[in-house]
Amino acid sequence: MGRKGSPRSPQAEGGSRAASPPSPLWALPEELLLLICSYLDAQALGRLAQVCRRLRFLSSRDVLWRRIARGCLNSGFTQLGTDLAAGIPVKERVKVSQNWRHGRCQRETVLKWKCNLMPWMELDGEYLYLSQAENIQAYQLCAEGTGLQRHPQAIFSGHQEDVCRFVLVNSHIVSGGGDGSIVLHKLHGSYSIKFSAHEQEVNCVDFQGGLVVSGSRDRTAKVWSLSAGRVGQCLHTVQTEDRVWSIAISPLLSGQLLTCLGTDFHRGAGVLDVFYETPSLLLSCGYDTYIRYWDIRTSTRKCVQEWEEPHDSALYCIRSDKNHMIASGSSYYGVVRLWDKRQTRCLQSFHLSSPTSSPVYCLRFSTTHLYAALASALHVLDFTTS
Repeated sequence: MGRKGSPRSPQAEGGSRAASPPSPLWALPEELLLLICSYLDAQALGRLAQVCRRLRFLSSRDVLWRRIARGCLNSGFTQLGTDLAAGIPVKERVKVSQNWRHGRCQRETVLKWKCNLMPWMELDGEYLYLSQAENIQAYQLCAEGTGLQRHPQAIFSGHQEDVCRFVLVNSHIVSGGGDGSIVLHKLHGSYSIKFSAHEQEVNCVDFQGGLVVSGSRDRTAKVWSLSAGRVGQCLHTVQTEDRVWSIAISPLLSGQLLTCLGTDFHRGAGVLDVFYETPSLLLSCGYDTYIRYWDIRTSTRKCVQEWEEPHDSALYCIRSDKNHMIASGSSYYGVVRLWDKRQTRCLQSFHLSSPTSSPVYCLRFSTTHLYAALASALHVLDFTTS
């Protein structure tokens, strides 16, 4: 005798004859789906991506990760929302940003030189430009993003003594040297000019809109013209009370000295590096171990925020992602520090000089790598590692 029970459904007997009705979620237009997903945080979006292929594709869209990325460290977005790393998926940048926050990276020494120098560098797309003695050398970064080619692709010369600092603007290199001269090179071509600028070494330069500004040990800052027919003509001279170690042109480019920042600094509290984030916001660092954040719209006499180097070391160089992260280089033991502007203490520290002590003379970073130039070596921190 057969067992009694409820009759079997046609689908059970003959398999699935009719597809299950679609989920109401899929019936929504994509714009509404993106709007719903925009309320999710990074963890929720990651879990949603594990449901199915369609949701994985949907949850990886840049538009969903932009809001999250703008709150992360060094994700390529400025405080105003400008994307400085277009072409790299925003989701991947958020992932790498967590490595910056937690200090997860691989370290490598990619270049060494025999004698101690005070190198300066600039990062431009696929190339890293590094001053070594009286020359500036251009090294191509490796395609896979790790390290750089050991032999320079180009060498820019012209100084009789060491290059102190240089800037890279609009396919031009402008450098100041220990011989008191300023040299301008065009990256793609043989065009170059050189003129005598100061009685002593040119410690710092900046270049924008046909104007060069320079600062020197001779206690002057000068503004120079690069316009046709006036190349190398001094337009303004500013007498200072001490040596000029760092200089920067405001993005507003007035060509005039507008004001002085700060007051009541003790003697020796020199500024060694300045970095403009916007025409109104800038960072400074120097001998007195402080990073200062200035907003010239509110006050030129007092900074709006400051951070102190925890080991009482002078700060030689500074850069920011123009949003939340600051990177600084210290004068002892090759210490690179990462700072979150929303916190009062240092976020991460990396000691690159061992066993000998060397300052970090210059640092630059992308969304994935940080490059630090010490007295005898160039170090790279790769934050793409998990």
